[in-house]
Amino acid sequence: MASVTLKDFSWERMIAAVDAVRERACRAAAALDRARIPHVVVGGNAVAAWVARVDAEAVRNTKDVDLLVRRRDFERVVRALESVGFVHQNVSDVDLFLDGPEGSVRSAIHILFAVEKVRPDYLLPTPDVTDSEAGPDFAVPTLDALVQMKLTSFRLKDRVHLLDLLEVGLIDEGWCDRFPPELAARLRESIDTRDREA
Repeated sequence: MASVTLKDFSWERMIAAVDAVRERACRAAAALDRARIPHVVVGGNAVAAWVARVDAEAVRNTKDVDLLVRRRDFERVVRALESVGFVHQNVSDVDLFLDGPEGSVRSAIHILFAVEKVRPDYLLPTPDVTDSEAGPDFAVPTLDALVQMKLTSFRLKDRVHLLDLLEVGLIDEGWCDRFPPELAARLRESIDTRDREA
């Protein structure tokens, strides 16, 4: 077993970690709203927002915040986020914002650019910021746009998020017809995984 330093079990630490993610998302979204910069909170926080509309007990927490913005707005995004304490860094060609000079990359805000491929080998680009729905604290992608993003990335955490959406009934096999064959096959794989583990 690797050598790690264990702290006491603590509900307070667990709750504080969840609250910190929400606070960062809300602070960033509010700063972009004030600057009138279109943006959408994507990733695990968007999945959680959708899942909570059906079953709050099925919500899975995430440690970072993913923001979708238009590349032409990026210089303004930097100014807006830096004005509320975030620190811009580019790590391995990924633009992110640490929460202050001592902030962790693990809990940073990660930037994705609208209508661009996150990776060259991805089948589809990200949606536009207009493919979104307003929430009480920040906009999230429409369910169609979110599922397409998860099917396009299809990393382990994306597959887990798809299982969460399937579990609460937000998506089902009928959704396969909405996507190109490669993405439809990934959705069917996710459905098969859910059925095997049910």
